[in-house]
Amino acid sequence: MKTYSYQLPTRIEFGNGVSSQVGAEAKALGATRAMVITDPGVRAAGIVDPILANLAGVGIETIVFDEVAPNPRDTEVDAAGRMAADEGVDLLVAVGGGSPMDTAKGAGVLQTHGGSILDWEGWCIVDKPITPLITIPTTSGTGSEVSFWAVITDTSRHFKMSVASPLIAARVALLDPELTLSLPRRLTASTGMDALSHSLEAYTAAAGCPLADAFAVAGIEACGRSLRRACADGTDLEARYSMMYASMVGLLAVGGSDVAGVHCMGEAIGGLYDTPHGEAMAIYLPVITEYNLGAALEKYANIARLLGEDLSGLTTEKAARRSVDALHRLNADLGIPSAAEVGVKRADFERLAKAASMNLSAGSNPRPAGEKEYCGLFELAGGQ
Repeated sequence: MKTYSYQLPTRIEFGNGVSSQVGAEAKALGATRAMVITDPGVRAAGIVDPILANLAGVGIETIVFDEVAPNPRDTEVDAAGRMAADEGVDLLVAVGGGSPMDTAKGAGVLQTHGGSILDWEGWCIVDKPITPLITIPTTSGTGSEVSFWAVITDTSRHFKMSVASPLIAARVALLDPELTLSLPRRLTASTGMDALSHSLEAYTAAAGCPLADAFAVAGIEACGRSLRRACADGTDLEARYSMMYASMVGLLAVGGSDVAGVHCMGEAIGGLYDTPHGEAMAIYLPVITEYNLGAALEKYANIARLLGEDLSGLTTEKAARRSVDALHRLNADLGIPSAAEVGVKRADFERLAKAASMNLSAGSNPRPAGEKEYCGLFELAGGQ
């Protein structure tokens, strides 16, 4: 019987309208001056304004850092950290998708530890708590609101590096499905596939445990039930609620397990080409699943069932293969672009394979893979 541990540093408040609690939560943390970290799109959509008003309503001064780009860069994180230190804020509030949340974690590291975010790459290098952080997601995919990872692009290496420690996690996560109602279809699709990748990889990763499996099964089932619905009708609040739940439990699963080959490959192309993270996950999810089938046949058969496949009369091996079919169909139904369409170049396959093999999660893939294997998998997925 396996021995395992699980740590959840973040308190979760989940439900329609809970983002309106931000002022009360900030006061409970003793805040007097907050920095809201977001991106231009979220701010332009008007989502940040009620957050600022809510904080002001309880007497908390606010400043805004809204220079976060998709796949946040070390330069942006360093700028946010300098601003937090210069302004003397005592609370960070991240509003948006994974990029603002990872930027906020990095800014908190720099305010409390100094230096550049590149100085803190790796597992548990951060050795004391960061500035208190509240996370308010506006997408249903990354799960960064409940994770203790920040993935940042090192612009000098064109490499997605990770800062990981329970000490960088948010104190409170306010998960409000209503904030996702205006999310465009393409972002709904890509972030939803990101959520699915977290649950699927955590379920099959070599580092898994029974608690992670329970979260992962719930996440896969929720994605199978609701992702197409959320994309077909963005105002379907029940589907939006289900997908935010899927995003949350996907990262709770990762917290007791790990991600694996999909993230190794997807983060490699994200680091080199700045590919949207969710699309990168979706592109390589069927490829890695097929490669890994033999290492976890029963789990992949269950994944197929959770995604809605009819497995009547099939052997375990044939049922497991249905998971690959289900993922290909899901990508097609959601309009996920191909590797070639997002600009992956065949000339870069060896470089990408090296980056994939260097990922912190490479050892968690259920079937061992090194540079040679990753190069072959990039070939299978294709490119320009």
